[in-house]
Amino acid sequence: MISYTLKDVVPIRWLQETYGDTVELEGEGNRPEPFAILAEFSLGGTHYAVLQSESMQHLEEVAIYHIVKNDSGEYELDTIMDDDEYEAVAELFDEMTVSFDDGR
Repeated sequence: MISYTLKDVVPIRWLQETYGDTVELEGEGNRPEPFAILAEFSLGGTHYAVLQSESMQHLEEVAIYHIVKNDSGEYELDTIMDDDEYEAVAELFDEMTVSFDDGR
């Protein structure tokens, strides 16, 4: 089982510096759909992007991808095939974004 902690996270901004705050991915009906870039970070040399479309926002869901460079040196998103890896990164993102009520 893959396990990460917040101290393992190295923030990056590759997609945001290249594309801005959103990227377009193929959505339903093969139409382009904008996804907000919520986070980009590296863990142990692997790079991740956490994205969210408008419809996902209403459901409080996110999509997590690997960030890779293609042969032309451009950044691309790649599907995470390993379920354990996906879950570990998703749990870490939850830790990064959770706010606790301190009872005040």
